[in-house]
Amino acid sequence: MTDDRSLLQNTLLRLGSAGAQARPMLVCNDAHRYIAAEQAQELGIQDTEIVLEPHARNTAPAIVAATLRAMRDGEDPVMLIMPSDHVLEDGPVLAAAFAEAYQAARQGALVTFGITPTAPLSGYGYIQAAESDDLAPARRVRRFVEKPSPEVAQRFIESGSYYWNSGMFAFQASVFLAEMERLAPRILQQVREAVAAGHGENSLFQLDGPAFEACPSDSMDYAIMERTDSAVVIPLATPWSDVGAWDAVWGIARKTAEGNSTSGDVMVEDSRNCLIHATSRLVASVGLDDIVVIETADAVLVAHKTRSQDVKRLVEVFKTQHRRELNHHREVQRPWGSYDSVGQGPRYQVKRITVKPGARLSSQMHHHRAEHWVVVSGTARIYNGDKQYLLTENQSTYIPLGEVHSLENPGKIPLEIIEVQSGAYLGEDDIVRFQDMYGRV
Repeated sequence: MTDDRSLLQNTLLRLGSAGAQARPMLVCNDAHRYIAAEQAQELGIQDTEIVLEPHARNTAPAIVAATLRAMRDGEDPVMLIMPSDHVLEDGPVLAAAFAEAYQAARQGALVTFGITPTAPLSGYGYIQAAESDDLAPARRVRRFVEKPSPEVAQRFIESGSYYWNSGMFAFQASVFLAEMERLAPRILQQVREAVAAGHGENSLFQLDGPAFEACPSDSMDYAIMERTDSAVVIPLATPWSDVGAWDAVWGIARKTAEGNSTSGDVMVEDSRNCLIHATSRLVASVGLDDIVVIETADAVLVAHKTRSQDVKRLVEVFKTQHRRELNHHREVQRPWGSYDSVGQGPRYQVKRITVKPGARLSSQMHHHRAEHWVVVSGTARIYNGDKQYLLTENQSTYIPLGEVHSLENPGKIPLEIIEVQSGAYLGEDDIVRFQDMYGRV
């Protein structure tokens, strides 16, 4: 949004300001496991640990899971918790705040970071700090206030004792777990069970589904920070945004003289202060003011910029209507690359499959569909029954229903093929895996 890197990548790079000694740990949903790993690898970070949540349970259970994993070898580290999707200016101010947080955490404090507010924004939570004390520059937290009115927020700013709640934390692992035991024991118990019954190697760990599903859903603020006596806030006077809605995206984005921020194939005529994002087709605007247009292959959003916080209401409607777009996307990431479902109809589906150099799909078969593959670019090594052969651009092959098969990219450039599936059932769960280099058998 602000440069050539993703928000997740900038968060990983921010660890340099924290002087982090241990390898980073990412907690995410299973659907994001491959893109998260790829984002880290693009930065040259090869030893990231990814903890997979089988169900969304808010921030407190996720942080507990990461803390338990960090302590598995008997260590008691100071943990730095950062949301992956915030915009935060890196530099000496941030580095100094992280150093102060480390010292406060070593003294037993549960640290949060308060952003010095620059406007009476009602979309953020606020933290009221007490007067300076023995933990200076950290200040004891007096209370948390959730999204006040603009008038109240203005009084907060004038008082000089309120900060925006950044959602970042630092603490000694054992201190945090002790507070969880005291204030939210059921969360701690369920996450302990999910970790104990989980599985995976050193770089990828899957929490146990049933145990984690039984865990209460609660935020770090509600479960601990608003109830503990050990909370302190470290003021942080640096540009920051939680990018929580599309108007916030517009606020941090590069803009033209007319105030428009565009990306993708966009044409703008007589429009001002708009955010227009296109990913799969041309989007053209005429005579628009303060409008958000977000076009993807799955859906198109059109909203007034001042109503962008209300997108969550649409999501609730989608849930009641059981809209497929909530959980199924046209483009899907896999450890070997990605696929894009470009078209489908009765008894057929067409996909564009991209395989990374050196990657290979699992050895598999399908009970209900056959497949035709056409190589568009690159070189493909095909495993089709007991046959093995190479295909290059404009060559094709046929995989009969029930045949064990696999696809590999032996080249140095991405392999792209068009796959045409035909059969009575074309769901992604019609896969029987026999061998897989990514541990999915």
